[in-house]
Amino acid sequence: MHPCILGSTMKPRLYLETTIISYYANRFSSNLIVAGRQQITRDWWDEKGSRFELFVSPLVLNEAGAGELNSANRRMDAIKDIPVLAIDGDCEEVAALLIANGQVPPQYPEDALHIAIAAVHSMDFLLTWNFSHINNAFTKHTIYKAIEKYGLSCPQICSPEELEEI
Repeated sequence: MHPCILGSTMKPRLYLETTIISYYANRFSSNLIVAGRQQITRDWWDEKGSRFELFVSPLVLNEAGAGELNSANRRMDAIKDIPVLAIDGDCEEVAALLIANGQVPPQYPEDALHIAIAAVHSMDFLLTWNFSHINNAFTKHTIYKAIEKYGLSCPQICSPEELEEI
């Protein structure tokens, strides 16, 4: 039985893209939209996150560990117990294809790699606040079609706000 089917004892598998960790662990922004997303992320993490089997990748670890030391430490502490998915040749190949075929702009290879990691490792969800290159209607449509064309099942790409009902 697929883990997302109601009544299953398995938790849905969820890949945390780096924006989620940043919105969760960073100090509240003075930007009202960002602060609102930070609160939504914190509420989701604290109230709903345990309903999922969470995963990150070495890419997430690298991105979360970069920047100002105190902020990086808060981000790394937030994900210290979350299993890390490997980045293998399949992930790199799918990411390259997403760029080569125009689903992700070439100047954002990390975004293509996040998608590829989640797809190759059969995640049910990819959670992100990246509305530019990952989570917008047009991009998702082309990503879903491309991932399926490669013979993989694409995870549902969404924000924490979209998982409120789970």
